[in-house]
Amino acid sequence: MTFSRLAACALACALVFSACSKAGNAPKSAGGHNPWTIPGTLRIGNEDEPDNLNPMFAHTDATDQVAGLIYASWLRYDDNGNYIPDLATEVPSYQNGGISKDGKTITLHMRHGVRWSDGAPLTVKDWVFTYHAVMSPANNTKTRYGWDEISSVQTPDDYTLVVHINKVDASILGLFGVAGGAAYPPLPAHLLANLPDINRASFNSKPISSGPFVLQQWNHGSSLIFTPNPYYFRGKPKLNKIVWKIVPNVNTLFAQLQTHDVDVYVGVNENDIARLPQVQGITVTKKLIANWRHMGINTSRPQLNDPRVRLAMIEAIDWKRVNDTVYHGYNVLAVSDVYPKLWAAPNIPPFPYDPQNAKQLLAQAGWKMGSDGVLHKGDVAMHITISTNTEKQENQQAEVQIQSLLRPFGFDVQIHNYPTSLLFAQNGPLYTGHYDLEWSIETNGPDPDNRGLWNSKFIPPNGANTAWLRDPLVDKYSELANSTFDLNQRKAYYQKEEERIHQVVPAQFFYWQNEYTATNSDVRNFKPAAFIQDTWNCWEWSV
Repeated sequence: MTFSRLAACALACALVFSACSKAGNAPKSAGGHNPWTIPGTLRIGNEDEPDNLNPMFAHTDATDQVAGLIYASWLRYDDNGNYIPDLATEVPSYQNGGISKDGKTITLHMRHGVRWSDGAPLTVKDWVFTYHAVMSPANNTKTRYGWDEISSVQTPDDYTLVVHINKVDASILGLFGVAGGAAYPPLPAHLLANLPDINRASFNSKPISSGPFVLQQWNHGSSLIFTPNPYYFRGKPKLNKIVWKIVPNVNTLFAQLQTHDVDVYVGVNENDIARLPQVQGITVTKKLIANWRHMGINTSRPQLNDPRVRLAMIEAIDWKRVNDTVYHGYNVLAVSDVYPKLWAAPNIPPFPYDPQNAKQLLAQAGWKMGSDGVLHKGDVAMHITISTNTEKQENQQAEVQIQSLLRPFGFDVQIHNYPTSLLFAQNGPLYTGHYDLEWSIETNGPDPDNRGLWNSKFIPPNGANTAWLRDPLVDKYSELANSTFDLNQRKAYYQKEEERIHQVVPAQFFYWQNEYTATNSDVRNFKPAAFIQDTWNCWEWSV
């Protein structure tokens, strides 16, 4: 029996994960809680550290999560991806007049009486400042995706925003959502408006807050400390303190879960899931989330600019074996970048494991095996790199498998890894195109709009098309899919777009993540989300 089967068997026998289950039994203190519980304090363990606390410039999931603590946005997503009002009084729709009949005007109404944590009023003027900051060429905004479709804005008063867009864009509400991707919350005009640019503003590491909590201290490499925002519009959050513990090594993070030095560990790594039943006093939840791991391919590289070569690489690898051996089969194999539970999920066949066809494709593309055991085509040799983040051991194990499985086919794959903050930095390998293959996770929002990943308009520095893909059909269908609010039409266009992506092969879509979250059993109302932010309801958390 393989290790992965042993792990799965042990897990099945010891603990059944459905929606939520208890793990272990622990003696309670005289106060009725676990002896390690600190009432009013929540300690969250995370592998990553924010790369910036201004979402305009940040690329990491850690920043997205922390942004949910310190920023208010017009809208948030609940744990299943539905819009809920935050600063807005209601979610714009056709029915309430928030979306015009022609789909080109969005009207939002802001709550009255909202204040920043320094006491200054938060109004529509802050969002208008943010819009101009996003679009200013003086600022190194990570992406202006969607913002560049805004033709004009009007502010009839301090609490009403009217946004006119050049054309119908069914994903436009995402700009007003929580931080993540191209969504940026209102930033404080009273602090930033007089600066020539905000690229190096002190605010980016010491922000004031509009959300439930205020950053008190950032101990770089160690922790971030948050306390309640005294001016939060929903009232004082239930927690007195949140400690965001930065623990880059997953083995150390699991050990801190065992010793109860952390109360929450989101995304327990696959090597440790089978050990969760041994930990006393925790609750474990399992949720299919909109994180998809993939092998991204830089289609602009001379070795990889032929889709036949890219397909050959994919067909030369037994991906189910990689999932079963490295990730213990916990995750759901993927066929596209559209969340499989979403209304827009396409019907796409998986790439087969077909080593013979892989060899034929390479021959058709003009590649020949050299005496050095490496493929050659003219003056170009198949020397390529693969990169992932250094924080997770499984990812590096997967790279070694990929390297080994591709070697007999003449691919000389060298491993060059980076910390997450550098891998996804604007001057890092992905956004500068200085890589061949990358092994990483993308996080989707509830809208299936994926132009920023595959449309040629969004090749860096204009977006996140780090595959450097230029394909007119992908461009066409990704635009058409957002040209209507009709879900049936959008679904049909996404089907066509994903079929074309399947043909041009900019990536191997590997898995959708089944996320296991372990929390101190005394924690209440921590509800992991399918999309973007587990901090979506942080003002309701309690210990």
